Amino acid sequence: MQKILRIAVVLMTCLVVGYLSGMVTRDSITTWYPTLVKPSFNPPNWIFAPVWTILYIMMGVAGGMVWNRIEQDAENVKKAFMFFIIQLALNAIWTLLFFYFHNPFLSLIEIVLLWLMIFETYTQFKKIDKVAGMLLVPYLVWVSFAMVLNGSIWWLNR
Repeated sequence: MQKILRIAVVLMTCLVVGYLSGMVTRDSITTWYPTLVKPSFNPPNWIFAPVWTILYIMMGVAGGMVWNRIEQDAENVKKAFMFFIIQLALNAIWTLLFFYFHNPFLSLIEIVLLWLMIFETYTQFKKIDKVAGMLLVPYLVWVSFAMVLNGSIWWLNR
């Protein structure tokens, strides 16, 4: 039961971060974001919520799976979880920079840091639980795409 509870705690934490990010995004999606010049590969707005929901679920499950290894490998789990918390905070900060402060340039710099922290989290998770590491791969791919999109939006609107 404790294993399921750990996964549930991390999952709910990720979903709360996602929900709060969605709240920050909501106003800008209808006011500021439509005024930006966007590249041809910009996805439709409706795709972001389901994709992010799936990614937050996968992230939460991965984090819970790693936390469940605390008894076997406390030092590496604590290290991996530190990177996990940092990337989750950076994830939320990106939303604030881009959608609340309307700053594509600063959010571009920040998303590079986010990508590096996700990659390090993936690397650390993979050492502890291969499946947990693999659950972060779609997140890493999506943020790679988001980084290119963010850079393109900044470039087109500078």
